[in-house]
Formats: sequence, structure tokens, C-alpha cells
Amino acid sequence: MSGDVSIIGAGLSKFGRQPGRTGRDLALEAIAAALADAGLAWPDVQVAFGGSDGSGLADTLVADLGLTGIPFTNVKNGCATGGSALMSAMNAIRSGAAEIALAVGFDKHPRGAFDPRPEDWGLPAAYGEAGLMVTTQFFGIKIARYLREHGISERTLALVAEKAYRNGSLNPNAWRREPISADEIAAADMVNDPLTRFMFCSPGEGGAAIVLASESVAAGNGRAVRVLGAATRTRRFGSFEVFSPSIQGSGRPSSVSSDAAAAAFAAAGVTPDEVDVAQLQDTESGAEIMHLAECGFCKDGEQEAMIAAGETEIGGRLPVNTDGGCIANGEPIGASGLRQVHEIVTQLRGEAGDRQVRRGHSADPRVGFTHVYGAPGISACTVLAV
Repeated sequence: MSGDVSIIGAGLSKFGRQPGRTGRDLALEAIAAALADAGLAWPDVQVAFGGSDGSGLADTLVADLGLTGIPFTNVKNGCATGGSALMSAMNAIRSGAAEIALAVGFDKHPRGAFDPRPEDWGLPAAYGEAGLMVTTQFFGIKIARYLREHGISERTLALVAEKAYRNGSLNPNAWRREPISADEIAAADMVNDPLTRFMFCSPGEGGAAIVLASESVAAGNGRAVRVLGAATRTRRFGSFEVFSPSIQGSGRPSSVSSDAAAAAFAAAGVTPDEVDVAQLQDTESGAEIMHLAECGFCKDGEQEAMIAAGETEIGGRLPVNTDGGCIANGEPIGASGLRQVHEIVTQLRGEAGDRQVRRGHSADPRVGFTHVYGAPGISACTVLAV
């Protein structure tokens, strides 16, 4: 995907428990913030895409935004809902159907773990009766196998979560804003071995919105961020995924995250080594470890030394999840992918305040990357630049 589409506005609601507010309220807050950031009003938007997992239909937001008659398409693609909405908005601009497009994602989940029905995922009821729809169990199984295969210690899981809470404490929109030590994280209640309670994100609440524009519209915007490349992919044969935790075929399991990341980098004409700041899906801390390798930032097994040396910290070689990621923000499914994009846009503009990444001589980062992964094996990635 070429760089003829830019982000000219990014907006976010606060994340976390917000009693008395609906998911729609959070979406409207995010859209208002994104439009204000772009210096536009709702009638300027020519096409929109958006979705949530459980907070209603995005297209019905026009009842509050304004009945301007534009095409507004609902997107529901698991954790990749936001990324898929962004891709759709980009494609609308690239096709010439619009010059200004909006992508929005939002959700408001109840307390407790996600409780999916097997039938909704094309699986027999017995799958749920066997406990295989419990996502925490899947993540425990997957990271336990990965740590064993690549000689990574369980301590690394605690260090990833510690970083997330520390970064969240610097983010005024984050849900979890209190730092937690690695020792406390490691000693917390075990959920699914080797993952403790503080290593997981929680289903949460929040909204995020992005305004995209054509090259001609963005040309006059001094704060525009270019979309160099973007890609979404679904799982291939041999993958090991949520709701499909088996290894088929022989050799190393395929990775949908690797496929999406490689496609995004190829479209952007950028290599992972050129990325200054990244957002990686961290449904739990093991996911961040695996996705570092799957997205091309290191080789399998190198993560322990990399994380111990502070390379993924805000001041490190490759800052990851500078806003606290899903662990500190929670995961409102529809909003997570666009929250990631919002954070990278904020970083590339040099507007991240206490969590701002610097690149030599106080220069702001120039290239950013986002990655989401969700059930039952879908990933969306973007490469952004200024």
C-alpha cells in the first residue's frame, strides 16, 4: 500500500471502567477529539467505517453525529476490528471514493473474562464444554511452549508487565496508572501457568477514532502522519491460534502476525530495523514476547536479553507499547487497534509528554509500527511515518 494516504486527526476517550457511560458515548468522544485534531467537522467526512464487539452498530452513531447521508460501514473482526476499519477507510481514499474518511472503534465489556460461544466461531458445543473457549488457558499453553522451546525464563513475563504498568502511569488516558513491580507481578495469583493475574489485560471500555485524508487534502496539514503500509491477514494451515490450539502439519507453526507484518513492511518499503517506536498486541505479557519475533524485530529466543537490557523501554532501542499497551489500558476489542495507531501518531508528532520517545539529539521518532492479533487467527499491521 503506497503512502498516498495520511492521518490528519486522532482521538481517544479515556480507557477503563466508566460507570454511567455507554460504549457509544466513548465512541462519540473519540470522534469529536479526532475531528477537532484534524480541524474538521462531521459534515467534512465523506465515508466512515467502524465497529465494536458488543456495544452496538457503529453506523448508528450518525443519529448523534449528524444525518449527512454518507456511507458508513460496520466492521466486526475481533481484535483486528479497528485495524480493519482503518484499512477500509484507506482503501476508500485510494480508490478515489473519498478524500476524507473516518475509522472508529469502541467497546464497553463487563467485568470478568470474555465468554465466547463456540457456535459463533464455527465450533461444536463440546469445544466449550471441554474448556477450550477459555482464552486465558490458550495463552498459557502457547507461551509455556514458546518459553520452553526458546530457553526464555518466566521472569521475562513479569518484566514485560512491569514495563506496561510503568508506561501506563505516564499515560493520562490509561486505565491502570499505578506501577507494579516485577516481583509483585510474579508472585500474584496464578491464572493459567505460567501467567499470573497481573500479566493479563482485562476486558475494558474505551473508544478511538482516526481521520484519514488523501494526499491533496493532507498536503496543507503540518501534523499529518503518512501511512506507508498496512495489511490484514487471516491464519494459514499449520497455525496455532485462539480457539484452534493445535499444531497441524509438520515443522514450525505458521504465524498470521508474521504474515501481516511482512506484508505491511513490504508495502511500506521499510524494514523492522528502521522502526523507532512500536505497538504490539499484549493481551498478556507472553504475547508481546512472541510478537517481537513474529513481527521481525528479533529472532526467537533473543527476547530475554533484549528485555533485560531495557531495549523495549521508552528510552531503549525499540520502545514497545509506550502507552502501557493492553495490559495498562485494558482491551475494549473494537478500540484497541486504533488506540495503537493513536499512540504512534502522538509519538511521531512529538506530543506524548512524559512518555515521549527521543531518537538522538532529542529528535522525535520518524517511523512507527502497530500490530494487533485476535481470535481465531487474524492480524492487522501498519507502518506510519513523518
